[in-house]
Amino acid sequence: MSLFKARDWWSTVLGEKEEFDQGCLCVADVVNSGQDKIIVGSYMGYLRIFNPHPTKPGDGVQAGDLLLEVQLREPILQVEVGKFVSGTEVLHLAVLHCRKLCVYAVSGTLGNVEHGNQYQIKLMYEHNLQRTACNMTYGPFGGIKGRDLICIQSMDGMLMLFEQESYAFGRFLPGFLLPGPLTYSSRTDSFITVSSCRQVESYKYQVLAFATDADERQENRNRKETEQQKLSSGKRLVVDWVLNIGEQALDICIVSFNQAVSSVFVLGERNFFCLKDNGQIRFMKKLDCSPSCFLPYCSVTEGTINTLVGNHNNMLHVYQDVTLKWATQLPHVPVSVKVANLQGLRGVIVTLSDSGHLQCSYLGTDPSLFQAPRIESREINYEELDAEMKQLQKIIREATKTQDILPECERQKDLIVVAEVSPELDAESQAIDSEVKAEAVPSVTVKITIQSRVTAQKPKLAVCVQAPLAVTCDQFVFDNLEPDASETVVLSVFLKGNCPPSELEGNVVVSYSTPTELNPEGILKVAQCKFRLPLRLICFPAQPSKTANHKLTIDTNKPSISLLTIFPDFADQSEDDQSNVLGFQFLTGSKITLLVSKTSQRYRIQSDQLEDLWLITNELTLRLEEHFKKQNCKDFMCTFSGSIPLQEYFELIDRHFELRLNAEKFRELLSERAVQFRAIERRLLTRFKDKTPAPLQHLDTLLEGTFREVIALADAAEENQVNVFQAFTKLKSATHLVVMLISLWQKLSTDQVAILEATFLPLGQDTQELGWEETVDAAISYLLRTCLSKNSKEQALTLTSELCIPKDTSRLKKHITLLCDRLAKGGRLSLSTETTTQQTVVMPGGCTTIPESDLEEGTIVPGTNHMYITKQKSKPEKGKIVPEYLGRASTEV
Repeated sequence: MSLFKARDWWSTVLGEKEEFDQGCLCVADVVNSGQDKIIVGSYMGYLRIFNPHPTKPGDGVQAGDLLLEVQLREPILQVEVGKFVSGTEVLHLAVLHCRKLCVYAVSGTLGNVEHGNQYQIKLMYEHNLQRTACNMTYGPFGGIKGRDLICIQSMDGMLMLFEQESYAFGRFLPGFLLPGPLTYSSRTDSFITVSSCRQVESYKYQVLAFATDADERQENRNRKETEQQKLSSGKRLVVDWVLNIGEQALDICIVSFNQAVSSVFVLGERNFFCLKDNGQIRFMKKLDCSPSCFLPYCSVTEGTINTLVGNHNNMLHVYQDVTLKWATQLPHVPVSVKVANLQGLRGVIVTLSDSGHLQCSYLGTDPSLFQAPRIESREINYEELDAEMKQLQKIIREATKTQDILPECERQKDLIVVAEVSPELDAESQAIDSEVKAEAVPSVTVKITIQSRVTAQKPKLAVCVQAPLAVTCDQFVFDNLEPDASETVVLSVFLKGNCPPSELEGNVVVSYSTPTELNPEGILKVAQCKFRLPLRLICFPAQPSKTANHKLTIDTNKPSISLLTIFPDFADQSEDDQSNVLGFQFLTGSKITLLVSKTSQRYRIQSDQLEDLWLITNELTLRLEEHFKKQNCKDFMCTFSGSIPLQEYFELIDRHFELRLNAEKFRELLSERAVQFRAIERRLLTRFKDKTPAPLQHLDTLLEGTFREVIALADAAEENQVNVFQAFTKLKSATHLVVMLISLWQKLSTDQVAILEATFLPLGQDTQELGWEETVDAAISYLLRTCLSKNSKEQALTLTSELCIPKDTSRLKKHITLLCDRLAKGGRLSLSTETTTQQTVVMPGGCTTIPESDLEEGTIVPGTNHMYITKQKSKPEKGKIVPEYLGRASTEV
């Protein structure tokens, strides 16, 4: 018996294949006998009244528990009990149908035979509705005493108020789209609802009563007017107060502490809110599970409110304000919950499911009458206890020897993902809708295999590649995998966009869940693996070029390797001249040349575009490392002693930033033209609605011209967005290259390279709200104020927490330059802030620290081919230099 399980006091299942919802349950003394009864209405039209009286807890329904069952022929949307008949304060039953409101009197007749009492309902009055009803509320509207009035909300946003047997008036809610929950607050004499704008709105009854009647205004209009014109004829209502909660509401309840204080409770999709009478938030609670219903009620603790919240996990939570006091499990998902006093038992929880499971339950446990039998006393054997203690201590010592957090059995992965890339390109290309202007766009096949060691529920596979690369199918959904089962999928990757990608790596992610005893639905887990695409996918062999605008030289500590060995898939084995020089051409048209020195241990990569050097340079270093690794050479190393091409890199940054500014200008112009277009539309509609025709005064011509401007601006903005994407891809390629050159120049460790990549490549996708420039600037500023700071004064400077698009890129370029200067002086990248002062050290490879005094005129950094120049009009500040790449020294290869 679980303590956190609702104790079944009485339960039953209503009908067969009937449906129920939030308003179908009501608990009240509808018979006026002094005891609560349970009233249930269904969408099938059945009305039932129960009076549970089980002989012992957990008993099912008895014949005498059902007082009344009648079919009303129409679906029952909501049932309420109140003083709905004039001339008497006896409680009556109000039943809301789609097009009808009926008020019944429920009475009983004493039985003279063993069948017991008989109950029947009598129709007191009914109202035929002209509009389809959604829900209703009731109360002493206007402060009236001794009777309750009814307010019905229609599906089209009209509040219809009934003064018992007569119809009072109807008002349309302003800005209505979809109906929401509705309730009445007697303390403020106002109606509270939640609109489709996700706002809690309050309307005073007096404002509704004194507004112009919508129905009367409609009758005075011409009958040939459209329905929309009829609805807009009523006077707009003034909202008393509005609160934006940011989500749709499921229900609203009013709870009073006492005569002086009351609260408005709103149940949202993820939170429930407690509001004051004026709409201010008293408190709110974020819910862990999706709620289905709730019921606030007064607590025994003064000044607090208890709330019952049911959710879709078959749980019922009890909150005291925002504190969870109890959680109990139900056998169903409740759509409505009430608290009743039945057979002298106070606080019975009544729940109703959408399928008709009606249950009365209570919290806690049943008292246990079992008493453990008395055991015979025996003498203690201390020798056995000592032996058992030694055995247990031995087990504890063996268990604490290992420092692993996870046990041995969990070291192996539950699900293994393997991606195999075909060594050859597809014989028949699978490229679809490619924008590349080439004769043929190749594709390569990737085979992904999933092998499960445990039961994997609902595995989903996603394949991600960097744009402009694309896959033929990026998502797969499988059935449940049994232990030692496997699944295989085959897809193709190709170049879709008309620019080279910045990376040739792909990622495979599989999400699945493994069931446990405590959680049958399973624990969500993720497995992933990476794969590398071949270089032949985006380029092909071409004739080498003798001239180029950009050249890079990579030094190694091992003899040069023939290109026929390194790039066998690009070189023709029959031509000996390709052993030292090789040409590559991207599918987009760019050409790159790779040269190998015959005498020195150098490799040169040259191209007309800086960003095109990245993929070939990276592929060269990877293949060299793989080649020497196969020969068991562990001390192979690549270095870079040339100049960092910052000036060319800054040009790419400026180009990308300029396109971002253009996108912002297009957005502003589109907003202005859209406002102008809507204003012209309103004026034209006013002219067309006018009964006395007036000249258009060229408004139609102005509308057509504005429309053409909007279309032209939208086309230009779309074209600029494509250019932004291409510029960002080129910028990422150049950034990868700069990071690689800095790491080879300063011989950074793996951890330092990871920090540098996270600093320069923080975003996978560039947006207007969060762009590359401001993100990288913030990251570099953090490094300059922590691990690369010169003194404690720089560390004290605080960084702004708000990122926005800058006015220009001068600050970013200054910080990048300063970062390279600090690294050249011996700074080292680290996330630890313990070591913050720069020390004079000797750089690896003979690159020494630059003294501060040498920066006044100009200093050539040893091991590089460029000069750092300090631009100044007065005495320069220490450490603030602006390096400029003055030229390249020709290095013969």
